[in-house]
Amino acid sequence: VQLQASGGGLVQAGGSLRLSCAASGRTFSSYTMAWFRQAPGKEREFIAAISWSGGTTSYADSVKGRFTISRDNAKDTVYLQMNSLKPEDTAVYYCAAGQYYPVTYRSGYKYWGPGTEVTVSS
Repeated sequence: VQLQASGGGLVQAGGSLRLSCAASGRTFSSYTMAWFRQAPGKEREFIAAISWSGGTTSYADSVKGRFTISRDNAKDTVYLQMNSLKPEDTAVYYCAAGQYYPVTYRSGYKYWGPGTEVTVSS
């Protein structure tokens, strides 16, 4: 499956952004989808995951209550709504697809898209 993330940009602290990740190739609805992020000089970290049906989600503690992952299987797209953004949310955000849920480590996902950059100014 091919993944393409979009929606990144520059936003002030306290603002919101919605990232999208469009999938193509294989059956999108059969995959667990996730978002990761990587800040400069840091490891790529898990942010959120959603089961194939969309019925179950999981979040990193750092974003719980501020970010929401969702998916539209009819559109082969997964979303990440980011609210109350903080400067420490600045990173390149990646979407990923995998077979199992819940998986919070990078190696658990087989397919990755190129990232979209999010910058939060203070």
